[in-house]
Amino acid sequence: MEFLLDIFRWGFKNFLFIITIAIFSAYVILAVFSAITLRKYLRKNSYVDYNSIILSPLAPSISLIAPAYNEGKTIVENVRALLSLYYNNFEVIVVNDGSTDDLLERCIEAYDLEKVNYYFDYRIPCQRIRGVYKSKNRSFYNLTFIDKVNGGKADALNAGINVSRNKLIVSIDADSIMEPDALQKMVKPFLEETDKKVIGTGGVVRIINSCEIRSGKIRKIHLPKNFLARVQVLEYTRAFLMGRIAWARLDGLLLISGALGMFDKETVIKCGGYSTKTVGEDMELVVRMRRYMVESGQKYVVTYIPDPLCWTEVPSSLKVLGRQRNRWTRGTAETLFSHKKIFLNPKYRSFGMFGYTYWFFFEWLTPIFEFFGISFFILYAIFSTPNWPFAILLFTFVYTFAVSLTIWAVLFEEMTFHKYEKKRDVLRLIGTAFLEPVLYHPLTLIWAIKGNWSFLIGQKSWGKMDRKGFDTKKKG
Repeated sequence: MEFLLDIFRWGFKNFLFIITIAIFSAYVILAVFSAITLRKYLRKNSYVDYNSIILSPLAPSISLIAPAYNEGKTIVENVRALLSLYYNNFEVIVVNDGSTDDLLERCIEAYDLEKVNYYFDYRIPCQRIRGVYKSKNRSFYNLTFIDKVNGGKADALNAGINVSRNKLIVSIDADSIMEPDALQKMVKPFLEETDKKVIGTGGVVRIINSCEIRSGKIRKIHLPKNFLARVQVLEYTRAFLMGRIAWARLDGLLLISGALGMFDKETVIKCGGYSTKTVGEDMELVVRMRRYMVESGQKYVVTYIPDPLCWTEVPSSLKVLGRQRNRWTRGTAETLFSHKKIFLNPKYRSFGMFGYTYWFFFEWLTPIFEFFGISFFILYAIFSTPNWPFAILLFTFVYTFAVSLTIWAVLFEEMTFHKYEKKRDVLRLIGTAFLEPVLYHPLTLIWAIKGNWSFLIGQKSWGKMDRKGFDTKKKG
């Protein structure tokens, strides 16, 4: 008994150290799985002719749904990019979610739109659709524009699903630009023979800030000049290249980014569509779809494409970025607590035992532990004398590991997809990796705490997301 008490005392005193080791061990395991999976993917896909998918009569029809709210600055360029995707059977549905800017007028003028009689059914509840528009120009025959009463992003996506005509749906942010061959790569898992039904697939999202855009296409890729945007490049690289790839391989993927995701439409409808009761509708839908498939006894799979398929604008100011991270934290907490039945439930296999558990401890709880652990240490240092040699050693270890993991992610990305052609850009990214733990990470902790507080008090607001538009990006 005394031995157990000694272990408990040691664990209590070294709580932060234990948490740190657990987190880093998880990161290393995920990095290894990601490297193995990505290597297999690149080797396998080097023999794939994606043009054959376009010509195949078996290629399923796709509806791209782009909800837009006050995106007037970028909407024309983005719609043009969506219409120019390489695929033979798809439609683009732009949903104007009650914008207060000139988004509707810009689209009417640019694409010669007119209001038409269009039959559809409200299979999923959504706010009233005021009108459906089609283009008088036959060049835009596959463009459909919806004007509706404001209801939020999830509600706009549900409206787009109601109007859509095709088997598969793709949700994409209106301020994002897809790679021309994105649909070919995302639809491939739906065409492969398997005993499991593919219900969703996601892809890598990259950051478009400072890139040069012309005619809705990326002409030159530049590393963001803004520090906040640049440090988010590191975040996205780690999250997509060293996180979601591994979780897809381990059958524990909980999130397909709202910036780009492809889903089986009937499964989405049977699950009730996107939830309007959460600000994390993308994560919540994936979790609910997986629950539905398990509880209805159907074999399924959620896949992930490691290719960079989509480029999106990220916040470049502290105010806007803080709102976004607050919303992400609230969305994560809402989803985890809404589906707490999954937690360590063997019925849901890897999804419940590993995927959900990882998100609960390492994505949601860890920032809370870290924030209060650092706060406790600061107070302890003020009023007492801590073990400074051990504290400095722990800080050095944490800092070195964090920087090393980030640099590995950057180099891994350059060895595979090599999106940044200038060596100077790669060196600037590595330099940013040394600054991130000191200058940026403390902010993410503060935003996580604020997000959890907002969750506890029941805050539901989305938060205004200001966009600079592509004209600014052309100038760098």
